Amino acid sequence: MRGGGIVIVGAGPAGLATARAYRESGGSAAVTIVGRERAAPYRRPPLTKEFLRGEIAAEELPIEPEEWYRENEVRLVLGREVSAIDHRRGTVSLEGEELPADEIVLATGSEPVRPELPGAEHPQVMTVREIENSRRIAERVGEGTRVIVLGSGFVGCELAGSLALLGAHVTLIAQEAAPQQERLGAEVAKRLAGWLSDLGVELLAGAEVRAIEDGRVAVLEDGRRVAAECVLLGTGARPRVELARDAGLDVEEGALPVDARMRACEGLLAAGDVAFAQNASAGRPLRVEHWGDALAQGEIAGEALAGRDSAWAQVPGFWSTIGEHTLKHAAWGDGYDSSELVEHPGGAFVSWYSRAGTLVGVLTSERDGDYERGRELIERGADGP
Repeated sequence: MRGGGIVIVGAGPAGLATARAYRESGGSAAVTIVGRERAAPYRRPPLTKEFLRGEIAAEELPIEPEEWYRENEVRLVLGREVSAIDHRRGTVSLEGEELPADEIVLATGSEPVRPELPGAEHPQVMTVREIENSRRIAERVGEGTRVIVLGSGFVGCELAGSLALLGAHVTLIAQEAAPQQERLGAEVAKRLAGWLSDLGVELLAGAEVRAIEDGRVAVLEDGRRVAAECVLLGTGARPRVELARDAGLDVEEGALPVDARMRACEGLLAAGDVAFAQNASAGRPLRVEHWGDALAQGEIAGEALAGRDSAWAQVPGFWSTIGEHTLKHAAWGDGYDSSELVEHPGGAFVSWYSRAGTLVGVLTSERDGDYERGRELIERGADGP
């Protein structure tokens, strides 16, 4: 290090994990984390679940306590937008300030996608990605509130389930025939639909939304109109790659290509949602948008910066909770050609996913042992469970 130290752009899980692993691996250079939000790095998964339902307070969300940053000499620059990075010169530009950097780590995460629908940009149509989003929704939704959720991905399903538990009348509108059918298969999707129905969520599946009127009415292609007091979007997210593009870097699969040590090029690493990262076990690059993998990639980046010979090799995975049901999913994430669902007592189940005879994914409900075993088998390239 020449003296500029490490500047991490993004105060999410990948950014914090980079700083933490760097210090734990003996790295001694100056470390600065720059974040758009005013809050120190915090846990985002509860924003659609426990925090939204008021079961935990904002004070319980930070990943590390304030003293951790002081004790580890990690400088936090919060509530500031980075306007440019220059990995060749070694600079990170903020409004009115330029930070020198020997190494830049891009950990900018993702932003919610608003579909290209008339009315989707209405200020009353809300997304969930940050604490203030969740707070705003909680302020508007209560017992008897009519809510529309667009999108049946895991964020949409978690939102619908949580708001139903709060007593809201929730309508979930999905393009798919059942929630997550394309990703997880028809049998699993049928169970997710059943869980939502048990919570009182009305599911409008196979429905195309044509427009949103006045931030309150979803107009469907078949002419139906669904009215509510609140419209929420669970329509996916896209990596924040603008800084990389503006720096002249190539983007693939919507993200910044990096090797298994999270390095994009000399002077620049990337981790988390913004990285299209080589996975040493898969033997190919993967783009994932999971909380746990952002932590894992950040850890690899921090170790690499400290001079350790680390490589990202774990199978991507995540947990999701719909009402009182928990799903655990691990998979390479780039497709399967066959699946097998195995039922177990008490409603538990496991779904195994294969491609060309090789195990590439596992999804479990109340079968933690199968989840852990499945991850190991996938990583080894096993033929089946």
